[in-house]
Amino acid sequence: MSGQTPGAETRENRLKRLQMRSMRRGIKEMDILLSAYAEANLAVMSEADLDLYDRLLHENDQDLYQWVTGQVPAPEAFSELVQHIAQTYQ
Repeated sequence: MSGQTPGAETRENRLKRLQMRSMRRGIKEMDILLSAYAEANLAVMSEADLDLYDRLLHENDQDLYQWVTGQVPAPEAFSELVQHIAQTYQ
């Protein structure tokens, strides 16, 4: 037995799922931004950071785009993560 709770997601599967969700957003700009960020960062992120990123991926693409481009401030919970994502392309 692997010691995992039945139905628990392995880290490998979680990283694959988050990478896929980063690439298939709905608007091309967010596909590009998030897939590049995910590829560069997911493998080294802590479980808490992955939890936060997973929550971010549930947000609306239009909101995410405005946060990442600085048009609208990101909610405090996502502020640091959004800044890190935005720096991927600076």
